[in-house]
Amino acid sequence: MSVPDSQTDAYPRLLADVGGTNVRMALETAPMRIGAVTALKVADFPSLEAAMREYLGRLQDLPRHAAIGLANPVTGDHVKLTNHNWAFSIEDTRRALGLDTLVAINDFTSLALALPYLPAEDLAQVRGGTPVATAPRALVGPGTGLGVSGLVPAPGGGAVALAGEGGHIEIMPVTDDEWIAWRAAHAQMGRVSAERLLSGMGLSHIHAALAAETGTLLAAPLSPAQVTEGAVNTGDPLCRRAFTAFCGLLGSVAGDVALVLGARGGVYIGGGIVPRFVGAVRASPFAARFAAKGRMGAYLADIPVYVITAAYPALPGLARALADRLEGDMRHATMPQSLPQS
Repeated sequence: MSVPDSQTDAYPRLLADVGGTNVRMALETAPMRIGAVTALKVADFPSLEAAMREYLGRLQDLPRHAAIGLANPVTGDHVKLTNHNWAFSIEDTRRALGLDTLVAINDFTSLALALPYLPAEDLAQVRGGTPVATAPRALVGPGTGLGVSGLVPAPGGGAVALAGEGGHIEIMPVTDDEWIAWRAAHAQMGRVSAERLLSGMGLSHIHAALAAETGTLLAAPLSPAQVTEGAVNTGDPLCRRAFTAFCGLLGSVAGDVALVLGARGGVYIGGGIVPRFVGAVRASPFAARFAAKGRMGAYLADIPVYVITAAYPALPGLARALADRLEGDMRHATMPQSLPQS
């Protein structure tokens, strides 16, 4: 596709962060100037296209370019959401909405791209340390699922955000309560990935497993919100045990990801659970378990950990991904298509 020189300057641009529960949309009106966010319930629309049409129908100045972050892998043109029944073709959606450009990336890839743009007031430090500016940064986030990514410095400046499925790695319990939860999950599902325990459903599962082990009768499994409310605000003993196990497991996984990436630039915790309970996480086993890696504990000793507290932290990353695509398209369009004949 031919890309006019002015296309990289075309604003507004549409940014949409699609989760398992909500799709959050906003307009970028100038580089990294992002306007008010509109949140729509995923369950209220039959498709992503329908949700985007609802938002676009409210605008006077329609965007030509858009970027969407999705809470599942993006490996080709066809996308099926992991935690919802939306399925669509990226190219068909672009055409149906009359867009020149539609970039689709994993939501944690977009969040990793956003890390350099998050102000200090949107980060709560839960483990001390000194970040190395030139080193990779790691990103872990329990929410509807478990997102994992990283931002790795690239030669010549800039950085590359990783697109993987690290939330599905194996998980290794340590305490008795963690083993109780792991064994219950294994009995139900076989292989136990990190996401099975480090997510909203994971919190509910840990609590239910502990209740069963102690002979506590539940009228119904507690929701993740009920578990965290009981743990943090009402002091329910079983909820506190579940939350403690959750935080310990999260510390172990975050430390493992830091080792894999060499994340001396810092580890960042996102997702929809931890940012609401920063104080409780600080008081939990999280920090100790992060560095409890035997002979590699010294390597992790000075790596800081931050919780991302921004309301919509992924949107600057989507803006960065869209700008990179438009700049790349423009360079491609202006390159000679064949070598001159001698």
